[in-house]
Amino acid sequence: MLQDVVVTATRVPTPITEVLADVSIIDRTTIERSGATGLADVLGRIPGVSFSRNGGPGTTTSVYLRGAESRFTAVYVDGVRIDSQSTGGATWNAIPLSQIERIEVVRGPAAAIYGSDALGGVIQLFTRRGEAGFAPAIEIGAGSHGTKKFDASLSGTKGAVDYALGLSREISDGFNVQPAANPDKDGYQNTAVSARLGWQIDTAHRLEATLLNNDMDAQYDASTEDDHSLHKLQTLGLKWSANWSDTYRTQLSASQGKDRYETSPLVYLTDTRVTSYLWQNEWKLGAHQLTAALERREDKLDNASTTPAITERSQNALALGYGLRRDDHTLQLNARHDDDSEFGGKTTGAAAYAYGFMPHWRATASAGTAFRAPTLFQRFSIYGVPSLQPETSRNLEVGVKYGAQGDSFSAVLYRNKVRNLINYLPGKGPCVNGTVVNDMPEYPGCYGNTGSAQYRGLTLAGETQLGAVLLGASLDLQNPENLITNKRLARRPKQMATVTADTLIAGWTVGGEVQWVGERYNDAANKKKLASYGLLNLSASTELAPNWTLLGRLDNLADKDYETVLGYATAGRTVYVGLKWAQ
Repeated sequence: MLQDVVVTATRVPTPITEVLADVSIIDRTTIERSGATGLADVLGRIPGVSFSRNGGPGTTTSVYLRGAESRFTAVYVDGVRIDSQSTGGATWNAIPLSQIERIEVVRGPAAAIYGSDALGGVIQLFTRRGEAGFAPAIEIGAGSHGTKKFDASLSGTKGAVDYALGLSREISDGFNVQPAANPDKDGYQNTAVSARLGWQIDTAHRLEATLLNNDMDAQYDASTEDDHSLHKLQTLGLKWSANWSDTYRTQLSASQGKDRYETSPLVYLTDTRVTSYLWQNEWKLGAHQLTAALERREDKLDNASTTPAITERSQNALALGYGLRRDDHTLQLNARHDDDSEFGGKTTGAAAYAYGFMPHWRATASAGTAFRAPTLFQRFSIYGVPSLQPETSRNLEVGVKYGAQGDSFSAVLYRNKVRNLINYLPGKGPCVNGTVVNDMPEYPGCYGNTGSAQYRGLTLAGETQLGAVLLGASLDLQNPENLITNKRLARRPKQMATVTADTLIAGWTVGGEVQWVGERYNDAANKKKLASYGLLNLSASTELAPNWTLLGRLDNLADKDYETVLGYATAGRTVYVGLKWAQ
């Protein structure tokens, strides 16, 4: 694994000590110790991330990076873009955590590198990769609410070929997510498969193919029937990397992300496909680094409520980058122009600078612009308005970072202003749902570019080794605000904090974690309050015998009753125990 190299910040491998963006890395050890949880639970334990969810891990989930809308985070799996052109943004509950080896989180706009969507940041997930030798592994586990988990993987190399295969199955009886509406339990089951195959043709050329597929069946409460949401997420990627010389290398890739969602017995179906082509070039000339990329993205939505039922659009882009690392100075400049088949051209840019003012200390400053094109659903559904314009943002941030001998500290102050924010506007409007005269819908309304928001905040994070104990902590003080109404954005806290401690005791790796999330409002009018809450989570693992590991996790030790969405329950105290064999 690339423990100290970050790919996502600039789209080229960069030592983390040279990265100017505000980043976090989650490794496989952390993921395994998370037990039977969803991706949002793991992300919610790092700085700058909060989430809301309509019940258990299989239900609708929103992730807020620095308080930004869930659709403002660009999400990739092994370089493959995933997105829903129906809801906007990634479908977080459909991403199988069991198949993820590593997660890189970049906080702050990155549209000058990635194009549309990255107003709040970028999250990239990496599946397993084959390494030298032969490494099979099997894990079985069980937990609260009738949860059962099976995970098998196989990775290795043979000559010039490396491979990694993964298969997982998870079933849970769940719990009643809406106690006031329906007395039944809402469980889920999902089956996930991942594969990565690499061929090192020679010392300069490599071909790699990746696959991730997840099928989820989750129960939810929409009526008195046994309601199910059926979700299929799939990514396919093919990449050719070439080192033409010591100073020049390229990457050529083609990929497709599929997101299919349907419900039963209530009939609804939406299917998104995002197809991308990328040709990236990188030159290293002493202290200078130059990048140039051509990229094409094609979005396709199949949804019966849009006119026509199948809608499409494309974006062609040119992206340029320049990096300088000399003595105590680091500079990164990026510019990108996207030509959208519907809106024409959109240019974004970013500039970041760092100065090493003391040994192991750096001061950073950056500015950047970003945009998100309206989804095809927002433009062509019965609620849609074809003339909607892209949402745009301007971000400024300053920070200070320290890192030495395993100790780290960072403080980042940011302000991100978003204009042309797209909201759903109740009442009559210029869409089918807002202009029906006969048989007027019960809740008429349309989408519109009427909003303006500001995300301001301070993120503090640190880690240190105190004797035999590894201590970590983070604190977020933020104000996600609607600038039109001066109200706080729904379901986002002003304060969040996490404290972690890990140590070795008598052959056991033991960890404790305290999470605190401040009060939030469930609605845009700030009338319905969600109380603050604190959670204490514990984990432990030990090697029973060579190749055998026992792990356990206890979440919400105090059995705290809290909600992230009004009217939707959370799991309460949960226990998970797993047994893993890995050669």
